[in-house]
Amino acid sequence: MPENNSWIPLFPLNAVLFPGGVLPLKVFETRYLDMLRECMRTEQPFGVVLIKSGKEVGNAAEPESVGCLTRIIEWDMQDLGVMMLRTEGSQRFRIVQQRVLADQRLEAQVTLIDADPATTPDETHLQCAGTLKLVIDDINKKGRSAHGENFASPFALPLQFDNAGWVANRWCEILPIPLKARQKLLELTDGRERLGIVHQYLLQHNII
Repeated sequence: MPENNSWIPLFPLNAVLFPGGVLPLKVFETRYLDMLRECMRTEQPFGVVLIKSGKEVGNAAEPESVGCLTRIIEWDMQDLGVMMLRTEGSQRFRIVQQRVLADQRLEAQVTLIDADPATTPDETHLQCAGTLKLVIDDINKKGRSAHGENFASPFALPLQFDNAGWVANRWCEILPIPLKARQKLLELTDGRERLGIVHQYLLQHNII
């Protein structure tokens, strides 16, 4: 795990990754293939950040200031020059400064954001966790039915329904909300506050 003020490679995407979340990636650009090979060689994570302006391909995009460290769980290269990965978010970070390399890859000096602290479950937590368990069970059941042994759950183990931050993060990934809204939720340092916002959304849309 990088230390505070370490420089890490960034992967700007049109996606927001939360700690404990699973992100499948299909990588074909040479600059990112090189980055991923180096990460695997050194067993170091890279940072996934939402694109603030720019595109995923071509010149370096401008990233949001908060992202998530990411580790590679599985990878495969069945087609030459195309890497398929399954990655998992670990810890959030805030960009202190950044630089663009000659191949238009981004690197950033970052400070790490503390994980959401453990809290005693309250009624809001229990309602969100109970409904989330039903949703995850349904997604996994349908996936296994459709794909059999080839099904890879979009949820990494262990499932931490007793952790308010984990429950909030999984809802933030599932709910059909804009990327900018997901980013704002990622930036909240209080897991209970994040869960409270999710709870209000679930109530307003008659999900719980």
